[in-house]
Amino acid sequence: MFSINLPAGLGTVFRKEFSDHLSGKRFLILFALILVTSLASIYVAGMTIRGMAARAQNDDFVFLLLFTSGKSSLPSFLSFLGFLGPLVGLALGFDSINGEYTRGSLIRILSQPIHRDSVINGKFLAGISIIFIMLISLILLVTGMGLLILGIFPTGAEIARMTVFILLSIVYIAFWLGLSILFSILFRQTTTSALAGMAAWLFFTIFVSIIAGVFADAIIPLHQGAGPQLILRHEILQHYLERLSPTTLYYEATTMILTPQLRTLSPVHIQQLEGAIPSTLPLGISLSLIWPHIVGLIALTFMCFAFSYGIFMRQEIRAT
Repeated sequence: MFSINLPAGLGTVFRKEFSDHLSGKRFLILFALILVTSLASIYVAGMTIRGMAARAQNDDFVFLLLFTSGKSSLPSFLSFLGFLGPLVGLALGFDSINGEYTRGSLIRILSQPIHRDSVINGKFLAGISIIFIMLISLILLVTGMGLLILGIFPTGAEIARMTVFILLSIVYIAFWLGLSILFSILFRQTTTSALAGMAAWLFFTIFVSIIAGVFADAIIPLHQGAGPQLILRHEILQHYLERLSPTTLYYEATTMILTPQLRTLSPVHIQQLEGAIPSTLPLGISLSLIWPHIVGLIALTFMCFAFSYGIFMRQEIRAT
């Protein structure tokens, strides 16, 4: 029989962390917050779609509008998940290592027949499993609510795009989980690692776009009466600078997946749109357009975990 030999202690650490996360008040509060806001946004989106008779306008992908539609008073489900999702990853990992130091339990764990790499691997895998369960549960609840409001079932193409959306969301939140674990290794105080994670979240979510605009204005200044070519170059530069943020990569990738009518993510000149026939793109073409975004998110996630792994394996651990 084929069997997989796991490193010593990996299963034990995974089960312990998985149980702690599920029973922890921190995760339950954040999940309840995301659930309430998501269901509210889905309800508003569903009622808006019914009022606008969107089924007649976009019969093939009307179900996907539930995830991207919103009002000025209440953003879309995608906006809520992109904004609040990182908090789940940060909450799951900001005290994963330094919390063990504070409690004095890390040295006792490593004194057992448990490999050091099993500790960090088990914590990371447990966090990803919790993220997977959270997103699957959330999407199923949202889908059920959409069925009740719209009275239609998602098509096969819509289910395929929703599956890609779930996978992208897992990678995106896993990046924040890896980053929070890295901070928990670099800083011995849990409050410091939590503040570092919140600062990174605010920087990538809000300040990157501001900084990108400042750099674009400095490199390609727009004077009064600037021509369309100069404006287009300015916008393209700012757009590429904003893509240094994983939040921008996630929003662009998921928007392309959930909006089959979308053909490009970069600013284009009006002449490039002349003669274009309005139609929806197949999933394969949509994936090819966002392939750099997917690779970027995966690379950032692995980089965060790789740095965490390397530092933790070389760190001196002594009893206090």
